[in-house]
Amino acid sequence: MRAEASSPLQSDRGPLASELSDNLARLAAEFSHTPDLVVRTFTYKQTGAKAALVYLEGLVDKNAINNHVLRQLMFQTLEDSAGEAVELPVAIGEMRSLTDWGDVEHTLLHGYSILFIDGQFPSYALETQGWPQRAISDSQIEASLKGAHQGFIETGSHNIALIRRYLSTRELKIKQLLVGERTKNQISILYLEDVALPELVEELERRIRSLQVDCILNTGELAELIEDNPFTLFPQMITTERPDSAASQLLQGRLCVVVDRSSSVLITPVNLAAFFQGIDDYSTRWSIATFFRLLRFFACLIATFLPAFYIACISYNHELIPLDLILSIGEFRSAVPFPPFIEALIMEIMLEMLREAGMRLPAPIGQTVGIVGGIVIGQAAVQAGIVSNLMVVVVASTAVASFILPNYDLAAAVRLIRFPMMTLASMFGIIGIAAGTMFIIARLISLQSLGEAYSSPFAPIRVKDWKDVFVRLPIKRMGTRPLSIRSLQKKRHGTPPAKKGDDSA
Repeated sequence: MRAEASSPLQSDRGPLASELSDNLARLAAEFSHTPDLVVRTFTYKQTGAKAALVYLEGLVDKNAINNHVLRQLMFQTLEDSAGEAVELPVAIGEMRSLTDWGDVEHTLLHGYSILFIDGQFPSYALETQGWPQRAISDSQIEASLKGAHQGFIETGSHNIALIRRYLSTRELKIKQLLVGERTKNQISILYLEDVALPELVEELERRIRSLQVDCILNTGELAELIEDNPFTLFPQMITTERPDSAASQLLQGRLCVVVDRSSSVLITPVNLAAFFQGIDDYSTRWSIATFFRLLRFFACLIATFLPAFYIACISYNHELIPLDLILSIGEFRSAVPFPPFIEALIMEIMLEMLREAGMRLPAPIGQTVGIVGGIVIGQAAVQAGIVSNLMVVVVASTAVASFILPNYDLAAAVRLIRFPMMTLASMFGIIGIAAGTMFIIARLISLQSLGEAYSSPFAPIRVKDWKDVFVRLPIKRMGTRPLSIRSLQKKRHGTPPAKKGDDSA
């Protein structure tokens, strides 16, 4: 096996020595108080020289080291077809030569084994990674009804392999970057070369390369560091744990960012409408998918404005309530000592506390706490005269509506927007809700995702993209990719032709 030359991965920290004792002495000095550092010395049978194999216990596969490295180096002498001795007779996947101590530190900390041979320069890094990792399982956040039941794990190479299972094409390109000053983490940018816009790839790569941080631990940190506006509540990148969803977004011309050690990937650029789309929408009948997508938009309006509308009607705009209903509301509220805004605020905060408690507890206990806590606290609050029956109905409807939204980040933003809308409604009534709505719309129009319009296809207006926003037309009618992404290929390959006489949308 021929060793591959490698470029320095970190700053130059001096070259390696050819003497084994010098290298081991410096290694012991730099990795002091590191009990999991293993130094295995032996005699290299090929030349009879002394050698040492160094690795971090827990980050390597010991079976690969014992069977494919040490056994061959210590007991076997291999020759090629010409009868000449093989340079390094090991049966291992990747092997690279090392000349600098910065390379040694980086590869050692990433699960490689370092081979030092006395009197020989350079040394070698052998691919023997085998750190603890969990098995591939279903996503806990994005439930799958008719799609695949596979989710990403915390190993970047495995996540890339899961995406390749869906996109088996040479056009799937990967750019790998190392980010971090204290410890470097591998970040991979995936895109389809013949579909994705090159300017978007270059802009995303520029933003990631410009980061000056100690370490990137997860995709949430990376998204906040590279997004266009970190001071807005609306998410500007999609975080997904499903490889089929990531593959679908890549086919549309978007970019996928895989962060090693994170179980989710980033999708960019995106618009607001993309957060209402689910991968299961394309596995069901178009009419059923359209109904549920309209239901999501309606649920978003309910989760955002229903408590505020209740407060405005009770406090200012009584004429909007039918006479029979307003008499019932007056009867219910006669025993409530708080104004509608305080009443709604108490119930909303209590709801958020129950939601957080249910998430932090184990799943069976969390579900029990959420259901029992909601029923007991709601009933007790009504009997104590703290809130009215109608307020419990409003808050419960709001909670159910927020659960319908398929994206967790968008649902969290909607829950937070609800509070300033309630405040405006308590101060100005319906006029306050209208002013708040205008501010939200203006904010959405001004936002961008990787430099692309966040409010597209509504601002700017792209009517052709509406076929997959509020409704989901039959797949054969969606023969083009979204115009808002500005992909290189506008037409989807392999789309079934429409029947004669049909007009494509």
